[in-house]
Amino acid sequence: MDARQEFCLLDVREPWEVARASLPGCVCIPLQEIPSRIEELDADAEIIVMCQAGVRSQRAAEFLVGRGFGRVGNLRGGIAAWARDIDPDLDLA
Repeated sequence: MDARQEFCLLDVREPWEVARASLPGCVCIPLQEIPSRIEELDADAEIIVMCQAGVRSQRAAEFLVGRGFGRVGNLRGGIAAWARDIDPDLDLA
């Protein structure tokens, strides 16, 4: 984000989790819906996947790579780490 490079931030949490706290500009597709909504994602784009703590996002990232997406990363620690390390004002309660 700081480098101002184009990427897709894919949030794979459930809608109720996203409603509690989210990052601006996220594409929100719950993990279980990724297979049926994969066409909504650009396989050529850089995609950073996030969830609450990093477990679901890692599964989603592995799934996308397995489907030919070449530029996929996982936000380690998820939004919880983001709130702890980057934006302590983000309310996860």
